[in-house]
This record gives sequence, C-alpha cells and structure tokens, in this order.
Amino acid sequence: MDKLENKPHRRIYICSDAVGETAEAVVNATMRQFASEQVKLKRFSHLKSEEEIAHIVEEAALSQGFIAYTLVQPELREAMKEEALKRGVRAIDVLGPMMQAFIDTFNDSPKRKPGLLHALDDDYFRRIEAIEFAVKYDDGKDMRGLLLAQVVLVGVSRTSKTPLSIYLAHKGIRVANLPLLPEVKVPPELKEGKKLIVGLTMSPDHLSGIRTERLKAMGLPFSAQYASIERIHTELQYADMIMQSLRCPVIDVTEKAIEETAGTIIGWLQELS
Repeated sequence: MDKLENKPHRRIYICSDAVGETAEAVVNATMRQFASEQVKLKRFSHLKSEEEIAHIVEEAALSQGFIAYTLVQPELREAMKEEALKRGVRAIDVLGPMMQAFIDTFNDSPKRKPGLLHALDDDYFRRIEAIEFAVKYDDGKDMRGLLLAQVVLVGVSRTSKTPLSIYLAHKGIRVANLPLLPEVKVPPELKEGKKLIVGLTMSPDHLSGIRTERLKAMGLPFSAQYASIERIHTELQYADMIMQSLRCPVIDVTEKAIEETAGTIIGWLQELS
C-alpha cells in the first residue's frame, strides 16, 4: 500500500506581491523529486498588506504546511519572516538570497517593483509570437513554416517534436516541426532558407512503448502497424537516411527530458548567431 494513501492532503502556500509564477515553478520542480500526489498548492498573488500575510501564515500553521514566497517589497518580506517565526511555519524566500547576492557582489540596488518578470516588454511579445508560430506550423501543417522558422525539428512520430517546439517557443524561438514518413517525400522548403535543422530519434523499443500507449488512449488495437517494431525500424532507418542527407545534428531523446534537449538546441542556436 502506498505510504501516502491514508494521509491527508499536505499544502504548500505560494505567496507573491506579483503573480507568483516564479515561486510556483520552483516548487513544482522540487515536487517532481518526491512522491507528491497528496501535496496541494495554494497560490496567493498580488499581496499588498501585512494583514494578508498574517492570515496566510495562520492558515499554513493550521494545515501544517509551508510557504514559498517571492516578495519584492522589503516590508512584506519582513512581515512574512516575523509571522512565520512567530507561528512556527517554515517559509522559503525564493528570490531574497539571489537578490542579496546581486547587491553584495555588484553593489547595486533592486528596483523593488513587483511583476518585473512579467512586464509586457519586447521579450514577452516575442514569446507569444513564437508560441503562435509553433502551433501554426506544428506537424508539417504548413510548409511555409520551414522557411520562416529559426529551428526545424525532424523525426518520426512520437519523438517529442511538438512538446519540444512549444518549450522552445516559450523561450522566444520560432520552431516548426516535420514528421518523417517513408511514404511522404521531404518538401523542398526543408533545404531552403537559413535555419537550424535538428533531428530527433529514439530507441525502437522505447518508441514502440510510447506508440502502444497512444493507441490505448485512442481506443485502437495494440496490433496496429503504427506500434509494430518492424514498422518502427523502417521509419527510423528512413529518418536516419534523411538526417544524414541534411547533415543535421541528431539528438537521441530516449532518456532525455524536454528541458535537457531544449538546452542543447539553444546552445547550438547561440553558436550560429
């Protein structure tokens, strides 16, 4: 029996005088390292008063949870520290140590303006544009994307092309992706224009497992050719031939997280710029 099965929900409180996405992202990254099915997040955004903080700390104390916070205003940070100490609640300052390191090292002062991470600046609009681009030119739906993209991902079905495209788009990179099938001729647009082409591949057994799960989700028979090891070998051999003809770098994504693959691609893109 799962050790957590009979335990009540445990709570983590996300507090911010802005949106709170930074603290939540750090908490989510941490939760992935634990059996966290019974852990619930509760986010409080745009905090403005010490009274609000006192109420949240009181709730955290009653639920025996802890707090992760990104409070730029110094008076709110102090209020959080005092209330947490008074009620015996663990409170993690996500931004504070980094801000202090910046002050100590570069002898600079913070702007103390909440929400600067989400300001509607050029970077923000570039990310939105890139996300719309990735959706529009996903899965080879429109070959014009191959001419306009900064990065083109190629590979057989279920090698993480779409999620990787969206992840890179959140970094402001225009990405198109193209599935490689032996029955479909590679479009000439793929070899035209200036962009980084990256091939994605995967071990046949792992790919077969992913495709089998996909068939199961769609209510289709597991015996379909799509998931057969023979068909997968054929597709991978064809894809490898195409990638060699393109002379593009290839990443085996079998044991790689999306973030790791994206980091490699971003590094290559920076080298080209």
